[in-house]
Amino acid sequence: MDNSQLLKGILEGCVLAIIAEGETYGYEIIGELEKAGFEDIGEGTLYPVLTRLDKNKLIRCRRAKSPLGPVRKYYSITAEGTKALDDFKDRYSRISASAISVLFGTKKSLPVKK
Repeated sequence: MDNSQLLKGILEGCVLAIIAEGETYGYEIIGELEKAGFEDIGEGTLYPVLTRLDKNKLIRCRRAKSPLGPVRKYYSITAEGTKALDDFKDRYSRISASAISVLFGTKKSLPVKK
């Protein structure tokens, strides 16, 4: 199975989680994803995600001059985005626990938010 298909399903939630930590911009988000171990996340992968999140009103975007030069887009999470992130975490936790049980034959479960 191609990693990109697995990644596609979780990237929006991970991007929301990074933005929830505080206002940020695209290059910084890519850096945080790379620090977390995501490989090959470039602008071509990230910006469509940011566009979808903005269109769905989960984040807001503002333009401001960067201290280093050109105008930059800064992203922050909305109240709807916070709710969507909480929902994503809950669903991801349950799905991960089920997948671990099936894939590795263990009855260990991850903490599940109720």
